[in-house]
Amino acid sequence: MSTTAVPTTAPAGLVAEPAAKPPRIRRRGERSRAASLASHGVLTVASLVALFPVAWLVYLSLGPDKDDYLHPGRIWSKMTLDNYAFVLQHTNFFDWLKSSLIVSLGTTVIGVMVAATTGYAVSRMRFPGYRKLMWVLLVTQMFPIAVLIVPMYQILSDLQLVDSYLGLVLVYCSTAVPYCAWLLKGYFDTIPFEIDEAGRVDGLSPFGTFFRLILPLARPGLAVAGFYSFITAFGEVAFASTFMLSDTKYTFAVGLQSFISEHDAQRHLMAATAVLVAIPVSAFFYLVQKNLVAGLTAGGTKG
Repeated sequence: MSTTAVPTTAPAGLVAEPAAKPPRIRRRGERSRAASLASHGVLTVASLVALFPVAWLVYLSLGPDKDDYLHPGRIWSKMTLDNYAFVLQHTNFFDWLKSSLIVSLGTTVIGVMVAATTGYAVSRMRFPGYRKLMWVLLVTQMFPIAVLIVPMYQILSDLQLVDSYLGLVLVYCSTAVPYCAWLLKGYFDTIPFEIDEAGRVDGLSPFGTFFRLILPLARPGLAVAGFYSFITAFGEVAFASTFMLSDTKYTFAVGLQSFISEHDAQRHLMAATAVLVAIPVSAFFYLVQKNLVAGLTAGGTKG
């Protein structure tokens, strides 16, 4: 009995078609290429929208004339750094810098210290009215500045703190502490209570436990609270222009107003000063940026 072998190769002149490639299955949570391109496009546009005002301010600060903002196309051919030289040499820029740093850093230190102790007390201790205390702090944020200026001015006048750095720092603390206390209370809630118990077993007092164990763990939350307090004091105008009467004690936010008067507007100098003002804030943000994201997210994980 004979057998016939079946050829396994294609006849001459014919090419075997490759097997069809199975369709790629997208994993759960994986976005399609179109969705990825769309999201990147939206983020790019949002970034340009956020950066455009800053770039435009820097561009206007390079114009030598006060009316260049009306004809911005002419600035390109006559860019100069004379505005920055004038601001640094012929204005009270360094007095404004000193005042802003004193007030902002003072508000940051005092405000964060008060907010941290308040938030820790409400998070760990149960005393009569501890819930109402947090709601009272929240209610204080509902009053507009125009309503608060008159009674605050009267209080500072009675304490002889008008036109003083300490008076302005205390005013800013009244604004920054309520929000920072809520923020830090939420962050302290995420720290296990067993750490407090371990500190007491080791013989630490409540203050010792707070300063030696809890505060190092709460560094991201403290960074966020400190950044908020610094920005609140650095860029505020209404309180600073009301309570600071001496030209040498003006903060940056008030000093910028000196370039605009009823009969004149030196917008090129104002733009150059605004660019210089952003340098201290950018430096402070650089110092705390590592802890900002962790501090902003961790406080909302546990109530």
